[in-house]
Amino acid sequence: MSSPSADLRTDQPATERPRLVFFYSSNSGRSRRVDGYVSQVLQRRRNHESFQLLRVEVEERADLAERFGIKDVPTIVVVEDNRVRGRLETPRGCREIEQLLAPWLR
Repeated sequence: MSSPSADLRTDQPATERPRLVFFYSSNSGRSRRVDGYVSQVLQRRRNHESFQLLRVEVEERADLAERFGIKDVPTIVVVEDNRVRGRLETPRGCREIEQLLAPWLR
């Protein structure tokens, strides 16, 4: 689960795609499983371009985890127009993730 550098600056234009921020731990089997669920949900109906996907390793970016109030991993946060629009802590499957992302999925 290599992570591109997570840049969550708030000076980005509102017309950008929503950001799907996946907070995880590389030591967590549940995080690896949920990463697969996220990929599966986005792959259905070709939704890869619906979000800007950012993976945040909580041990590497404790500052971001604290800023977003992350208590448990994995946690999925949807940021749109520089505001948190959705949040799901410790998802158990694709269905919960689909429900969270429904407003943005095709």
